[in-house]
Amino acid sequence: MKEQGFEEGRNVAIEYRWAHGHFEQLPALAAELVRLRVDTIAATGGLPSAFAAKAATTSIPIVFNSGSDPVQVGIVPSFNHPGGNVTGVSWFCIESSAKRLSVLHDLAPAATVVALLINPKDPELPPQIPGVQEAARALGLRVIVVNAASPSEIDAAYATLVQEGARAVFVASGPFFINQRSQLIALAARHAIPCIYGDREYAAAGGLASYGNNLEDAYRRNGVYVARILKGDKPGDLPIDRSVKFDLVVNLKTAKALGLNIPPTLLAITDEVIE
Repeated sequence: MKEQGFEEGRNVAIEYRWAHGHFEQLPALAAELVRLRVDTIAATGGLPSAFAAKAATTSIPIVFNSGSDPVQVGIVPSFNHPGGNVTGVSWFCIESSAKRLSVLHDLAPAATVVALLINPKDPELPPQIPGVQEAARALGLRVIVVNAASPSEIDAAYATLVQEGARAVFVASGPFFINQRSQLIALAARHAIPCIYGDREYAAAGGLASYGNNLEDAYRRNGVYVARILKGDKPGDLPIDRSVKFDLVVNLKTAKALGLNIPPTLLAITDEVIE
């Protein structure tokens, strides 16, 4: 937004509302922003925020971001002409799942049973299951789906996947899991299980590896659209943007602790190596 001429405290005020991964709080937070008569709502963090904002207002412009197909899920009727008061940025969470699983297989080739950790309350995550299962079949892997929507359920999910013989874990993307990344990383270390995640924050905090959209690029695109709307553009005239920048991050310290040898071919395509 600053690049577009808007600087907080100078010519724009930003009202922050944060649900900390608790989706049930989003409708009330969106309604509060509507009562404040904000000029634009940046509904970040995926579909739950987008749906809550859309339900709260049909007049205030909304700029969302989502890993799902926004047309398929009904946020907008068209990529090129979204119409109404909603536009946003879409990235490739589902499409990138196959590549993420392939990276996990390269990191832990001996693991033939992989657990897929899903938050069933996040509408963007269950649709990732078929893509991961299809990619697993192509790699000769078996997938165990485990659900968790609370910290205690994450502990229970790890106990289940260990009991069922999983030797690697694919953690689905989502704001709840990002908020619980310390717990997830600690459990992976405790059970000595290689895990792959969707966001760099995990690898930076000690997770083995991450592969997914570059969130800085995705949110920067959100800021550009918010600025354009503040300058007078109508959200319905702004086509859905696509964030196409991906990052592969590997934490060598964690790999060493797990006794993994990172293939040189994988390191050659890694965007960031954490030592």
